[in-house]
This record gives sequence, structure tokens and C-alpha cells, in this order.
Amino acid sequence: MATSTAPFAPFEWMIAWRYLRARRAEGGVSVMTWISLIGITLAVFALIATLAVRSGFRAEFVDTILGANAHVTIYSLGQVTEAGQIDRSISDYDALAARLAEVPGVTRAAPLIRGQVMAASQGRNAGVEVYGIALEDLQTLPRIADPETARGDIANFTDGIALGAGVARELGVGVGDTIRLISPDGVKTAFGTSPRVNGYEITYIFSAGRYDIDRTRAYLPFSEAQSFFNREGIADEVEVMVEEPERVDDLSPALLAAAGERAQVWTWRDASGGFLRALEVEDNVMFVILSILVLIAAMNIVSGLIMLVKNKGRDIGILRTMGLSQGSVMRVFFICGAFTGLIGTLFGVILGSLFALYIDPIFSFVNVVMGGGVWDPSIRGIYALPAELHLTDVLSAVALSLGLSFVVTLFPARRAARMNPVEALRYE
Repeated sequence: MATSTAPFAPFEWMIAWRYLRARRAEGGVSVMTWISLIGITLAVFALIATLAVRSGFRAEFVDTILGANAHVTIYSLGQVTEAGQIDRSISDYDALAARLAEVPGVTRAAPLIRGQVMAASQGRNAGVEVYGIALEDLQTLPRIADPETARGDIANFTDGIALGAGVARELGVGVGDTIRLISPDGVKTAFGTSPRVNGYEITYIFSAGRYDIDRTRAYLPFSEAQSFFNREGIADEVEVMVEEPERVDDLSPALLAAAGERAQVWTWRDASGGFLRALEVEDNVMFVILSILVLIAAMNIVSGLIMLVKNKGRDIGILRTMGLSQGSVMRVFFICGAFTGLIGTLFGVILGSLFALYIDPIFSFVNVVMGGGVWDPSIRGIYALPAELHLTDVLSAVALSLGLSFVVTLFPARRAARMNPVEALRYE
């Protein structure tokens, strides 16, 4: 008669450990155990690495948006002029910026001039988007005013022009060189509008971390931009920076009320919301796919345990005859499967964490082995593959792996517990 014992008693752990260490000649399945262990390790590693890259990519993308662009942009809906055209310029930009700056949660509001021109130097040309902005406002953009990635002194911005690193590379210029800006809407004469060509000394070259920004953007002092684009006394828009960019939608009604009924509010989420939603959908799909990989790896534990139960049928019969309960037999084989899942998960967490922490040298090695060009910033948008290791991602991977490992282990363990000892010993 089977005796009742405390769950997971020491002798149950001892039997399970002997089964896991048993050689194949002794009826063990060490090879299958190793295959299951490696499968779980690789699946958890892939899941953590993917979650880390996903988090890093989104954080880098959002940081480049918030670090080089306005959190909120205020436009004018415009008024119809006598010529029948819509004038969207803002004439009272100082008063508008002052009202917006008083809204709780706003850190800065500044008028801007925007225009697209052709930049030329030494026979090279590049299309650029020029932003007219005051020096004190430019210095508040962390991705633009970053001294570690920039060349030149941003304090000299008022004496010339600030260029993106991509534009400077395309034109083959550096700090101290002079470029020409060519605008088709220049001086109006009796014979029509002639292009305006002005030369500016490059006083500052920045790298915002985004290929499309560095490749197309330039900054001019606000008053100079007004003169160059024929915007004397007006601004094209007002950019607003807030304390909590992730909650910018909550401030939109207050900003709209401060801006007036003829204003339009455009947040960074409105500009990049489609891409962020696509990232979220991709993240969810990748998590489901990798969860299936973890499940497939966990199924290897089932096959290994089934073989173990078959090989240990005689032992099960003897243990049951000696008085071991069905619960004890079930726990012995549950420990065998759960231990494999636990160790595999541990190794997977270590490998995945190391991958996320040392992704830069790993990716550099891959790039060298592949001959370069593995990561094209013109396609990806950012210059390197980022990764951020979050505790919540690691815990979700661990919970998924252990949960699946424990659940699938129950079925072969239950089968072993229900084995009839008489049938197990009939042919022994």
C-alpha cells in the first residue's frame, strides 16, 4: 500500500537526479535531456534578444524624434488674401509663444521659419530643409546640441549656419567652410522673381542619430531665415516642448485653447504615430512567433520524458511495489522535466542578457565577417542596432519558458504515475 509523503521530499529529488545523470546503457536519456536543454536555452535567448532589440529600437527612434524635433507644433489655419491665396503665416508669433509657454507642462515655445532650398559647395549640391530658430532655442534640443557627436561650437551659431552631418558629408565640407543656399523664391523684380543666393559659413555640424535628419536638415538664425525666405515680421509655426512627451495628447486641448480657434495642433505622435503602431503590431507578432519556438523547445522535454518513462518502467514498478505513491512517482518525473526547463531558461537568460549588453561589439564582429554593409542607415533610419534590457522583458520570457516547461512536463509525469506496477514487472 502506497504511503503518503510530503511533496517533493528529498528522496524524490535524489531519484530524479539519478535519472537525469543516468547513462543510456543504464536506461537514461541523457542525449535527449541535452537536446531539450539546448532547445530551451536557444529559444529563451532568442526571445530575450528580440525583446531587447525591440525595446531599444523603439526607445532610440522615439529619442531621436523628441531630441531633434518639436513635441508639439502649432500651425495657423490661415486666411484668404486678396489674391485668393491662403496665408498660413503667423504675425503675432511672440505673443502666441508667450501664451503657449504659460500652459502648465510646457517647457518652451519658440517661433520657427521653415523652407526648402538647394545647398551648394565646390560643385556639389544637396537639397536641404532649413529651420530658422533662435540660438537659445536651438541649445535646448538635446540631439542637436550634443557636444559629443557635434563638431564646432554651437555658441557661434549666430555667425553662420548649422548643418547636419549627412549634409556636410554630401557636400564635402567642414566647420569653417562656406556653402551657398539657393532659393527659387528670392528677390521680386519688374521682370519676375529671381533666385536668391546667399553664402554662409559653417559654424556647427551636428549628428541627431537619424539618417533622414542628418541628411536633410540645416539651421539658420531666426532673423536671418526671415530675411532669406522673405518672412520679415512673421513666422511659419511655433514649436512647443513639454515636460512629459509621452503624455502630450493630454496637453493638446489646453494648447489649442491658448493658441486660438484659427490654430492647428500637430503632436509628435500625430507625425510618427503610424510608424509606432506598426512597431507595436510587429512586436506582438514577433512575441507570438517566438513563444511558439519556446513551446516547440518545451515539447522536446515531453519526448525525452516519454522515453525516460518507457526505459524506467521496471524501476517504476519496483518503487510502486515498495510503497511509493502515485504522487511521488509523478513528482519524480516532473522534477526531471522541470529541472531541464529551469536550467535551460537560466542559460537562455544569461545568453540573452549578454547579447543585449554587448550588442555593439557583437554586431561589429558580424559586420566585419559579412564584409560590411550589414546595417544600412538610409533604410533603417538609425545608425546602429540598439538594444535595451528591461526587467519586465526578462521576467516575461522566464515566466513563459518556465510555465510551458512545467505544463508540458505534467502529461508524461502523470502517465508514469498511472503505470500499473504489475504490468511494469510482468516481463521482468
